[in-house]
Amino acid sequence: MNILTRVFLRYDNEKIYYPNSVLITKPISNFYRSPEMGDAVNFTIDLSTPMETIVSLKKAIQMYIESKPKYWNPKHSVIVKEIENVDKMKMALCVQHTINHHNYGDRNIRITELLFELKKIFET
Repeated sequence: MNILTRVFLRYDNEKIYYPNSVLITKPISNFYRSPEMGDAVNFTIDLSTPMETIVSLKKAIQMYIESKPKYWNPKHSVIVKEIENVDKMKMALCVQHTINHHNYGDRNIRITELLFELKKIFET
């Protein structure tokens, strides 16, 4: 144990040693204690899409997210961001992962699966 330095693990588990005199002037984040990571997927639908279709879209998204409790926090939202050119509605699906920013590789896998599922939902 050395009281003059601190050891940090990099994303690839390499140990990095810093003297305390350097760290006193730097902000430090603890990824293991960081909150769960949020994400957003943007998509556009036609403005003339009936409300019934939008409601069924939201329900299908909710069913998928609730079917993956190890991946997603059930709290999510589908929001309208803007109306573009009077014929398109820009929307976003806002989700919260059950992991933090430390697991960035897992995040990419989960988002890919979510995008494939959204593609299936849009095609039905």
